[in-house]
Amino acid sequence: MGHDPNGRADLEGLKALAHPLRVTIIDALSTYGPQTASMLAERLGESSGSTSYHLRQLEKHGYVEELADKGTGRERWWQRVQAPIYLGDEETGKSETGREVSRIVMREFAHHREQYFRDFIERGMTELSEEWHHASSINMANVHVTAEQLAQLHHDVGEIVHEFVEKHRGQRVPGSRPALVQFYAFPVVDGVEIPAEGDAPADGSTPESSDTTTTDTAKEERA
Repeated sequence: MGHDPNGRADLEGLKALAHPLRVTIIDALSTYGPQTASMLAERLGESSGSTSYHLRQLEKHGYVEELADKGTGRERWWQRVQAPIYLGDEETGKSETGREVSRIVMREFAHHREQYFRDFIERGMTELSEEWHHASSINMANVHVTAEQLAQLHHDVGEIVHEFVEKHRGQRVPGSRPALVQFYAFPVVDGVEIPAEGDAPADGSTPESSDTTTTDTAKEERA
């Protein structure tokens, strides 16, 4: 099946994404809007033949689509399918092949997100206007919670982000520019889960006391 815009990508759909250039193409279309193969080639430092080939493969698996009312037969315009990309279905996660393909795709997406983040840290304060600087935010927090509580946060924030994105999806108005909204919430892998009875962790550690630091655009909380 590949990628179902109303569901999750199966193994074949994930395999179609497990190529650095294909993830880069999707990321570029998501960030900068519709483009031709030539425009993508110039932006990404690739040949137009290469971007054209990978665009067709992404179209085959339902990740991108041609804008039929724009361009010509020789200059086809492409956009990302206007739907979230869910990385893997339940069956995919049951096999090592599925898990490894999922990891490859997630690492590529994370690589691009990290680059945007680094660019904002290094260049944002000098290249962006004061209005955009104050509209931006970096929030990080450490907290001890149960899986159920973290899942609830995931649901609540996800609903807010989804509503915000859907409200402004495809918007191209004066004063707007590409912006990245991302949310991570996951357990620290080398942390220790407190037993159900409420006993202390096996390593004898205790949660850290509250420590909050706030700046204009960044806030770190530890609890």
